[in-house]
Amino acid sequence: MIVIDVKDGESIDKALKRYKRKHQKIGMMKELRRRKEFTKGSVLRRKELLKAAYRNEKYGH
Repeated sequence: MIVIDVKDGESIDKALKRYKRKHQKIGMMKELRRRKEFTKGSVLRRKELLKAAYRNEKYGH
């Protein structure tokens, strides 16, 4: 759980901005999306290999 302490005289907008920044930094949404469904390790490796091949073809030598 993310806790943001609102300082004296701090506007709600600034506190909300700090909350959003912290939320983004810890990668909570990315982790929730990743955990939504299970992906086998072999499928993940295959995806990484295809991505690497694409990058190599596009920017490679």
